[in-house]
Amino acid sequence: MAGLEGVDNGGHENLTMVESREWVMVAYAAKGIPTSDHLKLRTTKLSLDADSIPKDHVAVELLWVSVDPYLRGRMSGQDEGLYFSQFALDEVITTCGIGRVIRSKSSKFSKGDLVSTSFFPFSEYFIIEATSLQVVDQTAGIEISTYLSALGVPGFAAWVAIEVIGNPKSGSNVFISAAAGGVGMFAGQLAKFKGCRVVGSTGTDEKVKLLKEEFGYDEAFNYNKEADFDAALSKYFPNGIDLYLDNVGGKMLEAVLNHVNARARIAVSGMISQYNQVWTEREGVRNLLNIVGKEVRIEGYLMGSHMDRFDDFTKAMVTYTKEGKLRSKHKIYYGIESFIESLGSIFSSSNIGKVVIQVKP
Repeated sequence: MAGLEGVDNGGHENLTMVESREWVMVAYAAKGIPTSDHLKLRTTKLSLDADSIPKDHVAVELLWVSVDPYLRGRMSGQDEGLYFSQFALDEVITTCGIGRVIRSKSSKFSKGDLVSTSFFPFSEYFIIEATSLQVVDQTAGIEISTYLSALGVPGFAAWVAIEVIGNPKSGSNVFISAAAGGVGMFAGQLAKFKGCRVVGSTGTDEKVKLLKEEFGYDEAFNYNKEADFDAALSKYFPNGIDLYLDNVGGKMLEAVLNHVNARARIAVSGMISQYNQVWTEREGVRNLLNIVGKEVRIEGYLMGSHMDRFDDFTKAMVTYTKEGKLRSKHKIYYGIESFIESLGSIFSSSNIGKVVIQVKP
């Protein structure tokens, strides 16, 4: 195992000391996309001697990492009432991930188990409390990366938006922004499973084709080619919008409010178009009065508030996945050193689907 020192008498690796690379926040980025001026990859040594691992803890080797837009909000240094606190300077950042147990002092886990959590230290090796981990089923016949997409935070965000907050009836008109992203690609398919007419917006013609040909969207448009979002929505929604899943905010949200039907629902998963500006420079929404006359419900949501439905979500998504009904795309980066590049990709039109990093094979 690369990075581990020592061999025991049986010829097996003696897990006593490991050299581990980890991502650290060294300066906040108030505007723009974080760079190497803000994030540093440092190398430390970690003792994996049995006496160094507390009771009910495990030593983990990081295998996969999920790269998500919410991470940007934790790097601004701005207290904006966001749902996650800012990363502390000079400390290892955290993210969703999947790792392999390499030493255990917990009755819940054994060496070789794959485990996941939403708050893994972004480090090649680490020691973590076992109660914070979930087992990844290696016998389910599901690709490991799927546990960070369809069965992870993006899939859950999509499922909550469609099944819990929106719950559209068959024949409803559903609009999804950032439709080819990690959340949007699943949300559109879930809405189609319910018999809805689904339209998505995305940033390239290639993604428009993907949405229609692989993800089953009825229509899609390239927002970079639309000079007037109002006109575009008039074209694609002549009968108005019943449910909108907002992933971008800004001008698109404002345009949607001109086209919603009475008692429409807007589920707000995020506002990626606004993340790289300080809040005083972000685009406002001028037509909020529309929600009064049309009795529109706008609801932002967090995954933690819906954990009582996680088992329902998992059961549904595993079934869809095994039946081959649910399609997905992953943009895979390789190596822990690729984090800055992969983070920047989610704020451009360069990535398709869920962005993940394969830290180790």
